[in-house]
Amino acid sequence: MNITDYLDQSLIIAEFGAGDADSVLHQFAECIHRRHPGISASEVYRTLKEREALGSTGIGEGIAIPHGKMKQLDHIIAAFGRSRAGIDFDAIDGRPVTLFFLLLAPENSAGLHLKALAKISRMLKDEDFRRRLAAADNGEDLYAEIRAADQAT
Repeated sequence: MNITDYLDQSLIIAEFGAGDADSVLHQFAECIHRRHPGISASEVYRTLKEREALGSTGIGEGIAIPHGKMKQLDHIIAAFGRSRAGIDFDAIDGRPVTLFFLLLAPENSAGLHLKALAKISRMLKDEDFRRRLAAADNGEDLYAEIRAADQAT
């Protein structure tokens, strides 16, 4: 499985313009809606918000993987965002989050959804990869780093 099968460069937010978790979810929702106009930004936001209500997807070490399942999807969608300043996302280690990988999946795709989450987690465990993401200049460079790590894992 390759994450870049589900992520394209238009779904990368090189620098979040917001300083809180709610704004991150809204920006992701708008980004997805722009790329996939048939998907409602408000539905994406609601899906992500409902998942966060179950427990934060901030997994620590500056990483969050917001995710959810949506009835109207027929394929997985991945997005990536970064905040150099860090955003309070109620992460398990209490630290601000700088790297966000978002994953949306069709409601009936449990196996594929879990494989994609596992792949993202493996990629982000690599400290050198996280450093390269933090240092990337723009969305194009971020995508290139993600693609390289995706092919290597």
